[in-house]
Amino acid sequence: MERTLVICKPDAVERGLIGEIVSRLERKGLRIVAADLRAIDAHTASRHYAEHVGKPFYADLVEFIGRGPAMVMVVAGPPGTWKIVRTLMGPTNPADAPPGTIRGDLAIEMTENLIHGSDGPESAAREIEIFFPGLA
Repeated sequence: MERTLVICKPDAVERGLIGEIVSRLERKGLRIVAADLRAIDAHTASRHYAEHVGKPFYADLVEFIGRGPAMVMVVAGPPGTWKIVRTLMGPTNPADAPPGTIRGDLAIEMTENLIHGSDGPESAAREIEIFFPGLA
């Protein structure tokens, strides 16, 4: 089983969409192996978004992910699970996300796009270690 990190961001929690997002993952055949509804502090957010340090949008990312609780999950499935999750999510910009994807069906703003999914096996291992130390 491969594992990847998924975060239902604060906007998803605020809008009551955690169940919808988890349901889509589970209907696809993926399994939630760890989950925690938590506030993401600035230190954790800075570790999570380390590759974006110095970019113009970095401060907004850190502020947004910490504005309210987020549902942080480890999702397991077959090889390529990270890619399956990313396909279910749809492109980062909801305006480009096709119907049937989480962002295509449920999001309208790029800055509030509901969900994060690791973009590969290396980032999944790094991100799981940040949020669920020792689980990866």
